[in-house]
Amino acid sequence: MILSVFAHNKHLKHGVEIVANDDKQKTKISPSVAHKMKDMVDYSEGSIVSRIIEKTPEGNITIFSFDTGEELSEHTTPYNAYVEILEGAASIVIGGKEVIAKEGELVLMPANVPHALYAKERFKMLLIMLKSKGEK
Repeated sequence: MILSVFAHNKHLKHGVEIVANDDKQKTKISPSVAHKMKDMVDYSEGSIVSRIIEKTPEGNITIFSFDTGEELSEHTTPYNAYVEILEGAASIVIGGKEVIAKEGELVLMPANVPHALYAKERFKMLLIMLKSKGEK
């Protein structure tokens, strides 16, 4: 497996994101096939791993895995962000309110509202980001 390291992401706890570049990491998925999302990204010790499924000007779909102790620090985005927990549980703080989201649960992080994610345990999530009305 080839690993690509992207440094200077100010929202990551350790400032480094490792994205694996192997068969599971191709940007697109095959159409007309059922995919098990939680198997589409692996855990990496001390890291957050992401796999972009689709990226357009209107938004994107990404699958993440967070190792225990990793976090995305508080930030805002002009997109409505929908998080579905695929495995484990996540602590998500939205506008100062903590939500503990567990496997199978969906959480909306509204556009332009500060939010952060914390891994008190390992978890995987599907992130769907859509531009909110009025954003260009």
